[in-house]
Amino acid sequence: MNLTNYTKLLALSAALVVLSSFILFKPTQKPTLYLIGDSTVRNGTYGRGDGGLWGWGSFIQNLFDTTKISVQNKAFGGTSSRSFRTGGFWDKVNPYIKPGDFVLIQFGHNDGNPTTLKGNGDDSAEVVNPRTQKTEMVHSFGWNIRQYIKDTKAKGGIPIVLSLVPRNIWKDGKVDRVGADYVEWDKEAAAQEGVEFIDLNKIIADHYDQLGQDTVMARYFTVKDHTHTIEAGAKFNAACVVEGLKGLQHQPFKKYLLN
Repeated sequence: MNLTNYTKLLALSAALVVLSSFILFKPTQKPTLYLIGDSTVRNGTYGRGDGGLWGWGSFIQNLFDTTKISVQNKAFGGTSSRSFRTGGFWDKVNPYIKPGDFVLIQFGHNDGNPTTLKGNGDDSAEVVNPRTQKTEMVHSFGWNIRQYIKDTKAKGGIPIVLSLVPRNIWKDGKVDRVGADYVEWDKEAAAQEGVEFIDLNKIIADHYDQLGQDTVMARYFTVKDHTHTIEAGAKFNAACVVEGLKGLQHQPFKKYLLN
């Protein structure tokens, strides 16, 4: 072998070593935590605190080590378990889910209309959409939730179902745990698909009861809105979500939370 060929061989070997090192030691892409839901998760069109009101998804990233996990709030105000899909918002999440990603699913506040059937069954019906005045095929609330679960699992992601947050409505000194049916349907859908369920409604309502109506009103809401929280309330609800995440079996978020 002449000197020129030998030099070329050395250069090629060195290049292969560098390439092998890159392949073997390339940093693993960090997982993403996606949030999907309605305005109680991301208030307003862009989640910018319209009217001083915020969803908990706007602040939950402050409770995570974002050098280890990315948090993407993809919720959209006014959506139901059905319209989040039919409106194209799920299409902005589903194609990007990769193995090891998490998806938190929270709907219910906008599902009390004819385009979402009550329950967790597989039944369907043709109804007239009151917004478009067109006849559409619709399914149950639980069926809709199960589709998000199935789609996420099909991508290797980890879906977690959350019940809807309570409203600032009180009776006999206790906060009204509104949407009890939706809580149950969420729980049933999660169990049916074998995924984790967080009863966020109960976690927040229990804390509200301990704080009392006057304190909750003064700290977390305005007199004009009993559903959407101000910034302090959104941060409080975000902390309650983390409380629920910490209570999950096997604690999948332990290495991602700041404390």
